[in-house]
Amino acid sequence: MRQWGMVASRFTTPPTLEEIAALAEAALGAIPRRLARHVAGVGIQVDEFPDDETVAEMGLESPWDLTGLYQGTPLTQRSVEDTARLPDLIFLYRQPILAEWIDTGEDLSRLVASVLIHEIGHHFGFSDADIEALEAGVA
Repeated sequence: MRQWGMVASRFTTPPTLEEIAALAEAALGAIPRRLARHVAGVGIQVDEFPDDETVAEMGLESPWDLTGLYQGTPLTQRSVEDTARLPDLIFLYRQPILAEWIDTGEDLSRLVASVLIHEIGHHFGFSDADIEALEAGVA
């Protein structure tokens, strides 16, 4: 099993969008198989920042306030009677992630994995409070 720190320690300059995506793919590859099968088909997109519409919809003061976003229909809200829907996507926002990386000094791979896992929690239908409780229980 790969250690997270070994991957991120290679960065001497801010990683690119593609490098953040590679960290996210590595984190996705490390989740347990029993959970991973439920995430199959969820896309990951890395952008510099959330768009203005997302910032406004979420009532954020700044695009720096959002490191990731799940966009889709949580598994708990799906039905066999659903009509065709847009694919589920997890957005990771490079600039806010890098700002948090600098502010906290946390290992970048762990930070990207944490944001990704948080958004996967929304895919499973968990609220922010549910996810925070789970994270607190693991820490």
